[in-house]
Amino acid sequence: HQSTQISMAVMVAFLNLIIFSVVSTTGKSLSLNYYAKTCPNVEFIVAKAVKDATARDKTVPAAILRMHFHDCFVRGCDASVLLNSKGNNKAEKDGPPNVSLHAFYVIVAAKKALEASCPGVVSCADILALAARVAVFLSGGPTWDVPKGRKDGRTSKASETRQLPAPTFNLSQLRQSFSQRGLSGEDLVALSGGHTLGFSHCSSFKNRIHNFNATHDVDPSLNPSFAAKLISICPLKNQAKNAGTSMDPSTTTFDNTYYRLILQQKGLFSSDQVLLDNPDTKNLVTKFATSKKAFYEAFAKSMIRMSSYNGGQEVRRTAE
Repeated sequence: HQSTQISMAVMVAFLNLIIFSVVSTTGKSLSLNYYAKTCPNVEFIVAKAVKDATARDKTVPAAILRMHFHDCFVRGCDASVLLNSKGNNKAEKDGPPNVSLHAFYVIVAAKKALEASCPGVVSCADILALAARVAVFLSGGPTWDVPKGRKDGRTSKASETRQLPAPTFNLSQLRQSFSQRGLSGEDLVALSGGHTLGFSHCSSFKNRIHNFNATHDVDPSLNPSFAAKLISICPLKNQAKNAGTSMDPSTTTFDNTYYRLILQQKGLFSSDQVLLDNPDTKNLVTKFATSKKAFYEAFAKSMIRMSSYNGGQEVRRTAE
């Protein structure tokens, strides 16, 4: 009887191991030459859509990078962020953290071009991963080989956007959010560098400049002159519609300014400034502030890791 129990335990452990290895290699089933025979022009077609849109609107690369990040952090990189709300279902794009996402039309245009060239072959999730790489490169950032073969999802719920790391998060909340997706502390610091691109509305940082806590109205970890500038942009009353500021002064250039600003206590979000709260993350901030090359290498590796987290089942024929 005891030997039966032991063999059952071994069997269960073995099955768990098999299940775990399947789950943990789902990301690995992506490949660099996934479309080599079925849609060889995929990278060119996606790059053209992003380039054309960027030529008309310099905010497109920041929007695409953010869209990809927001997609991957809810249900994995399955392009569920692109789906429109239908009937009683409010989709991810209408969840509070996503209402300021824009440039969906770029992915729609790339998908249409790909459907004309190789119908039913390229997933929207792969288009978004490729577009994010192009967005970073067009802004002067690094490039990398994007593993392909993601599938698209059909489920998109606004309520699930609560899973996105918030700009008000402290370091332990950020670490937990990233580790749930198999991402390390280094991935967290490297991917935060995406904040070198784009614009933020007051709502994302007002917690630091008004009623910060019981003893301080303004976050004491904020550079005083920078705080004064933010207060003038985002006053407590009579704030201009859509008021906000660029994430860093070189807002359309992908560089390591973001890290240098954090060291000067001029990080915009709480979630930027808290990267100095721990020796490990602080060392990485200093390393990336000092070496653009080190940042670019780490960012490229972390983007591949983040975007390999896939949760879809099919190739959708339309983006939205």
